[in-house]
Amino acid sequence: MNLKEHYSNLYDSSIEKIKNDTYEIDDLIESKNDNRFGITLLLRPSEAVKANIQTFLSELKAIEPNQYYYESSDIHITVMSIISCYTGFQLNQINIQDYIEVIKQSLIESPNIEIRFKGLTASPSCIMLQGFMNNEALNSLRDNLRQNFQNSTLEQSIDKRYAIQTAHSTVVRFKNKLEYKDAFLKTIETFKDKDFRTFKVNELELVYNDWYQKEALVEKLFQFEL
Repeated sequence: MNLKEHYSNLYDSSIEKIKNDTYEIDDLIESKNDNRFGITLLLRPSEAVKANIQTFLSELKAIEPNQYYYESSDIHITVMSIISCYTGFQLNQINIQDYIEVIKQSLIESPNIEIRFKGLTASPSCIMLQGFMNNEALNSLRDNLRQNFQNSTLEQSIDKRYAIQTAHSTVVRFKNKLEYKDAFLKTIETFKDKDFRTFKVNELELVYNDWYQKEALVEKLFQFEL
């Protein structure tokens, strides 16, 4: 996959939908009755990179305060959605140790993964950071996870929604109608090619999570050192 082209196409089509008021508003993001949960293998950017992201988000918040902005604690890149969030899923339905063992079998020795967040992309419902990988280790790990979980009898929903190949990170979700759309989009355009810097990936987290990876609802199940 040509990531740059993929991100650019997503950006162009999604920004057009925002301009035309055909973007999507998430009605569940503040709901107390949302009990969609799953388990995810993810990675998190460095504190320095998260600080750069928050500087950008603060500019958007000043224009559109009534949207959903990710806290630093919640910002992540999905390595693999192992059980995609669904209503009623609970940890007592599975044996966590079995999942940990399959992931351990899938890890790559000395992967030397670095991610560079440079520029923005979007979907009809959110604004995302473009993530670029320095090598193919992350996608090789994903391929190992696909094969090893498919060869197991464990509950999983890998690739059911889409086959993940990117290193993007969602940082804004629309939860209300944009009141100052033109100013909001102008700021997005200003940061379109912003370099949020590079970070080295030293660990992965297996978490039990809600749809939005809110810290208060996320439970870390295991940490894998790379």
